[in-house]
Amino acid sequence: MVTIPVRDMIAAGVHFGHHSARWNPKMQPYIHSRQHSIHIIDLKKTIRGVVRACHFLERVVAKGGEVLLVGTKRQAKRVMKEVAEKVGMPFVDQRWLGGTLTNFATVLSRLSRLEELEQMERTGETERYSKKQQASFAREIRKLLRNLGGIRTMKRLPDALFVVDPRYEKTAVAEANKLGIPVVAICDTDSNPDLIDVVVPANDDAMKAIKLIMDRVREALESGRAKAGAPVLPPARGDVAAPAAAPPAAPPVVPAPAPLLPAGAEAVAVVAPGG
Repeated sequence: MVTIPVRDMIAAGVHFGHHSARWNPKMQPYIHSRQHSIHIIDLKKTIRGVVRACHFLERVVAKGGEVLLVGTKRQAKRVMKEVAEKVGMPFVDQRWLGGTLTNFATVLSRLSRLEELEQMERTGETERYSKKQQASFAREIRKLLRNLGGIRTMKRLPDALFVVDPRYEKTAVAEANKLGIPVVAICDTDSNPDLIDVVVPANDDAMKAIKLIMDRVREALESGRAKAGAPVLPPARGDVAAPAAAPPAAPPVVPAPAPLLPAGAEAVAVVAPGG
């Protein structure tokens, strides 16, 4: 069960929102009060959002899906990369390239180019070129690794996005919405919750607050990974489990035919095994 002590959330500053002049009115249901012109987030809504987000992400991964973790702002990029590498999920911690999802075919071609350049470097084929061309290859590899290194294992579109600050990552959210990919996001009081499928209202500018929530997300993803290898998944909440299939019936026992006896011989009854 996903739990976050309220004491820990208060210590991490999860409840602090933005200045009241910078808020989005659509976040009103997630706001508890206002103190000194600062909106205070309702921590009960935060806990509820974390539980919903973790259950959803766990189910996605348990079914063999992938979750793309997106956090390019300074406060989120390090923890985002650490969590993604621990659970083996793709991530974006540098600048989001426009078309990463909507033009995924081009992204795959650039990843193929990266594999080609790394193969040339491993085999020493680059030594056949001039020093200037070798330096050009090295720059191209560094650029591709910086922009696409986190998604180089992603061979298809993700099944869900987890975003820190959807206002900052508006391009990623817009592409996911266009393709119908569910978005889970940590939303501060200046965000638009209408663009998000699962809202986690929290302070998205504090590193401690982001790490506190990401630790629970990591546990949910690890749990989903563990369940992905199980032959049978538990039924989803609200679903009815299908009845177990009945074992196949044993084949009927057919008695062996009586042997043909010569004329005049005495008949002997033959009983089939198990008869």
